[in-house]
Amino acid sequence: DVNGVVVEQLPSVLFRVKLDGGAIVTAHIADRTDRNFVRVLVGDRVRIELSPVDRGRGRIVEKIG
Repeated sequence: DVNGVVVEQLPSVLFRVKLDGGAIVTAHIADRTDRNFVRVLVGDRVRIELSPVDRGRGRIVEKIG
């Protein structure tokens, strides 16, 4: 898991996230986070699980703070 900041909200509930290392990935919200009605906005710090197949995509698993 890596941490980052949401920099852009895209259509179809996708987000562009800048990781602490400087890389930018496209991420969607994990089902367990979405089920608890957690709202993710631009500027929020989030924790992401990166896809093992495509390192440019990931899943937001937690909103930090």
